[in-house]
Amino acid sequence: MNPTPLHRRDFVKRTTLFSFGVAAAPLLARAQSPKSPGEKLVVGVVGLGRGFDHVKALQQIANVDVAYLSDIDETRIAKAQKAAFATADKPPKAAKDFRRILDDKEVDAIFIATPNHWHAPAAILGCSAGKHVYVEKPGSHNAREGELLVAAARKNKRVVQMGNQRRSWPGIIEAVDKLRDGAIGEVRSARTWYVNARGSIGRGKQVPVPANIDYDLWQGPAPERPYVDNLVHYNWHWRWHWGGGEIANNGPHAFDLARWGLDVECPIRVTCGGGRYHFDDDQETPDTTVATADFGSKLLIWDGSSCHPRNNENLPFVAWYGSNGSMAIYGNGYRIFDPKGKQTSEGTGSGGDKSHIENFLKSIRGEAKPNSEIAVGQTSTLLCHLSNIAYRTGHTIQFDPVARKIIGDKAAEKLWGREYRKGWEPKV
Repeated sequence: MNPTPLHRRDFVKRTTLFSFGVAAAPLLARAQSPKSPGEKLVVGVVGLGRGFDHVKALQQIANVDVAYLSDIDETRIAKAQKAAFATADKPPKAAKDFRRILDDKEVDAIFIATPNHWHAPAAILGCSAGKHVYVEKPGSHNAREGELLVAAARKNKRVVQMGNQRRSWPGIIEAVDKLRDGAIGEVRSARTWYVNARGSIGRGKQVPVPANIDYDLWQGPAPERPYVDNLVHYNWHWRWHWGGGEIANNGPHAFDLARWGLDVECPIRVTCGGGRYHFDDDQETPDTTVATADFGSKLLIWDGSSCHPRNNENLPFVAWYGSNGSMAIYGNGYRIFDPKGKQTSEGTGSGGDKSHIENFLKSIRGEAKPNSEIAVGQTSTLLCHLSNIAYRTGHTIQFDPVARKIIGDKAAEKLWGREYRKGWEPKV
């Protein structure tokens, strides 16, 4: 069953949900009767791979109680409890099924660091249960889920922050402020790079599910597939059924930062070419890609090389090109260059997860606006989804940036959403 494309009568509704994002944050904070600055917030963390980083950051922040640790792998819960809470008077409760956390009325917020196919369904359930949500990037497995997640945040008046943490890094904020102030003149284009030296994932064999893993719950909303020995916990990234390849893995960081600096919303045209060139294995997603997003007056380029680190090139993470020079992001900071390539200034700051999580918690208390409110985050993730659609169809995607709709391409429209396991369909 393919999702039904939106028609003209839905244009205004869709546009309103997303354009409301930045302006809505202070309104949402007031609407939810925020706790006082000194009052403790009770949270649960779901998914203890990447989520263990959330746990470590939360332990550095005052007035936060990590009340639950959740994962479909019992050994991960035990490891997290031992590593982070061995000396705690009251260690977090273990919850293999994260829905136990949603049933606890004392819990204020959940942190979702599951595989991509669980991001939006879990976040929507969290909003519906009255919880604020911090959801890792990309925040959605497909474009339709992004729409539903924004709608759930609005309907339930919850603070929902996406985990593209560079939005809260001081050096990156300073860099974007300088772009706004004209440091390189009129900003006309941006290029992003992601390089790595990932190896082959091999050929998986169908084997019995390990005793410590609840594979049925791991699959959750995704239609059932047999368990194979090269899937959990990481290589799901490289299968379309659960992940979105490198563009959905690291692309959300790169696309978001580039889009933020360009000061643009949605594109009019998206392309993506590449392939799986380095290994002959189970990976379905490409290891080498170049994607472009044309915004009419500005251009954004993604250059991904997952299996070759290209160490000789000293590539930045993102670079912007303007009428009077360029700016490049390296790590937590930036460098500005004049039109002849001479560096004229630089800046840096702290990185990590703590500042972004602190911003989320302050937003719950009404003390701040989310730096990556979910509508902002999903506007960036949409670029990733459109790039993957362009790759999978082999088409140039023509896009209506106001209606947020693919134009005249039935094959591409079929990839806007996905099928779900019966009874697991996300509902707002």
